[in-house]
Amino acid sequence: MSKTNYLFVFLLFFSCDLIDYHPYDGKLSTSERDINNRNIERIETATKDKGVIRFAMISDTQRKYDETNDFVKHINQRDDIDFIIHGGDIADFGLKKEYEWTIEILSKLKQPYIAIIGNHDALGNGDNIYGKLYGVQNFSFVADDIKFLCLNTNALEYDYTNPIPDFEFLKKELGESSPEQRTIVVMHAPPGNEQFNNNVKDVFQAYIKRFPHLMFCLNGHDHRFYEEDLFNDGIIYYGCGNIRKRGYYLFTITSEGYTHEIVYF
Repeated sequence: MSKTNYLFVFLLFFSCDLIDYHPYDGKLSTSERDINNRNIERIETATKDKGVIRFAMISDTQRKYDETNDFVKHINQRDDIDFIIHGGDIADFGLKKEYEWTIEILSKLKQPYIAIIGNHDALGNGDNIYGKLYGVQNFSFVADDIKFLCLNTNALEYDYTNPIPDFEFLKKELGESSPEQRTIVVMHAPPGNEQFNNNVKDVFQAYIKRFPHLMFCLNGHDHRFYEEDLFNDGIIYYGCGNIRKRGYYLFTITSEGYTHEIVYF
């Protein structure tokens, strides 16, 4: 479905008084900016030499404001989580109000969070709005001794005109990685999905396996929880269900390895 058709469907289902006259104009009413970088600073400071880290992952909160709000209330009752990863699709139609409504909810989190760009986030002017609110589309951060590589893998939304996945970014990050570090790769659309540039999926997998001690990969998009060895090479992709499932992944990582579970709220 084209970006124009997505907007048409949105206008059919929603009253015009719920959105601004120009829903894609990019003039944000929220004062939030550079959310990922600000929260990465908090994450890296809090987890430095921590030894054990615990993080939650949610994804695809698009138009599920009640469920997202319930997640925030639930997670704020825990005192054992270092940070939260949002696996993308903050918005459904790339509208600024969708971003702002969701950010208003997520800003109540006691723990820092970062958000990956999803394919729906890039619709219309959505990728520019994401940039204003969250920052660049490819980034990394280090929690304890683990590098988290956070990638835009939504090639279809850009008609394959942009370098997605961005191998130049991966090359730079590989050069800056320490041999002692472990690595986790986070993306919205996984290899093999219609959004991914599957012309390079095997090259992509071979490249990320060059990173030191690749542990596993995380993705959203498929709206279901699953674990799959996509390339039969021992690297597990953990797919995160949408927030409508009222569940999230909880990963605990120690020097010995990691455990994970799905927590429902």
